[in-house]
Amino acid sequence: MDLGDLSTTMTALAGLLIVIGVFGVIVPALPGLLFCWIGVLVWAIFTDSGWGRWAILGIATLIAIVGEVAKYLWPGRKLKQNGVPNLSLFIGGVVGIVGFFVVPVVGLILGFVLGIWLAELLRLRDGKSSWTSTKHALKAAGVSMLIELGAALAIAAVWVGGLLAT
Repeated sequence: MDLGDLSTTMTALAGLLIVIGVFGVIVPALPGLLFCWIGVLVWAIFTDSGWGRWAILGIATLIAIVGEVAKYLWPGRKLKQNGVPNLSLFIGGVVGIVGFFVVPVVGLILGFVLGIWLAELLRLRDGKSSWTSTKHALKAAGVSMLIELGAALAIAAVWVGGLLAT
């Protein structure tokens, strides 16, 4: 691989962005789908892979949009059905961000769980019901992450397919 060639360099950069994007879904500090999409965008703009690269970019864009919308709507609907209010999720998110800085690596998850549980405990005044709501929120967060991971992997697969086809 000659990295002196702009097309090859941009293809390598695109691949790196996509890999970072997939890991960014798993490590919630990075905007995973955005990185994956930007990787395909860089590849489409800066390589000489023929007209098919624009079709690949279009497919990747569609996957990214559907993934972003689905990761919020699907779990959000389940949370509403289970009676978990948005304020509890917001508090969980804020405490999770604080936890990220207080306890490296696991603080985000611990803070999120603690924040939702405390918010629900204040709202419901019952430890068992609060924990049930917290479990619903954790399931929703997991589903959201799986949706985003699926979309990121689909973008990566479409891009690899585009590389092989063009």
